[in-house]
Amino acid sequence: MPHQLKSISKPGIPEALAKVELYRYLNEPEEAESICRDILAIDPDHQLAKRMLGLSITDQFTGAADDRYAEVQSIFGSLRDPYERNYYTGLLHERRAKAQLHSGYSPHILLPLVEQAMACFAEAEKIRPGGNDDSILRWNRCVRLLESRPEFHATHPGPHAFESEDTPPVIATQRRAK
Repeated sequence: MPHQLKSISKPGIPEALAKVELYRYLNEPEEAESICRDILAIDPDHQLAKRMLGLSITDQFTGAADDRYAEVQSIFGSLRDPYERNYYTGLLHERRAKAQLHSGYSPHILLPLVEQAMACFAEAEKIRPGGNDDSILRWNRCVRLLESRPEFHATHPGPHAFESEDTPPVIATQRRAK
């Protein structure tokens, strides 16, 4: 007989959200994700639970193809507030780029992802609430990330880079034809 999920109570949501934060601090994102899903099961439009769910999933990113990038994009895209949509989508792009960087992707391949994050942070900055500099802080972190690795700006040498003056013209022509 399969087990069934149990519902939490609406009055229990604030305490459940506190546990989400605790589990994220303890680096237990699967537990945080589970609690967010419990909250959203009884209050499907709970904005904070959506944000925390998306963040909990991005906490699990490894840079692999099975990272749930599209799921988080959908979650953050469903946020009602335009500032939050932009800010959290920027975080998604930034975290994906960092995870892929740590898993061995070449920085120059990840540059468009970091630039997408920065574009989202720039849009969020334009409409940020007074006194909220989070989008600026994230922008600055992206700039520092780019500055920390010159390879972000390296370009692929292209197919003809490996031809030298010593390569016979026929072979060079054959290589270009491929």
